[in-house]
Amino acid sequence: MKKVFVLIAAAIVSMSAMAQVQFGAKVGVDATNFWGKDMPHGMQLNYQAGLLMEYKFTPKFAIAPEVVFAAQGGKFKLAEIGDLKVENKYTMNYINVPVMFKYYVSPEFSIDLGPQVGFNVYSKQKVGDLDAADIKDFTKSVDFGVGLGGTYNLTENAFIQARYTMGMTNAFKGEANDAKNGNIQLAFGMKF
Repeated sequence: MKKVFVLIAAAIVSMSAMAQVQFGAKVGVDATNFWGKDMPHGMQLNYQAGLLMEYKFTPKFAIAPEVVFAAQGGKFKLAEIGDLKVENKYTMNYINVPVMFKYYVSPEFSIDLGPQVGFNVYSKQKVGDLDAADIKDFTKSVDFGVGLGGTYNLTENAFIQARYTMGMTNAFKGEANDAKNGNIQLAFGMKF
């Protein structure tokens, strides 16, 4: 029994010695929309900024949790009368917490996949030139999604990242609404 315990302890110590932890920050631009049968697919440009940690427990595998502030939402045309175009624009800000599982195809490039939970902190709707209206009471406070993308390490510390996060839950309250968040992300970051 002592030998088994010693072998397990040695394996844990050697894995810990091989593991590498890095912290970092990233900023990026997003193309966001809603997808589902109840919303047209109008994209709008938004932004993201956040912090991350990467725990590389083998040369090929890592886990990377993040905390990211992201502006999301979508827009679509309500009416077009001559040259006048009236747009309906939704802006919903989230604090997103993705946990990405990374597979390193090479030392520079990883394929990233993982779940994300988002906490809605701000929801506004703007119709045409009217003032934006608070719609937080009509949006869900928690959003679940799945992200898939890749990270390319430019240097030991700098990286670029592309990801698509598909919302799996409706962004709005009510059983009749089928409108989920979609988010194409392009980010630049630094690890320390």
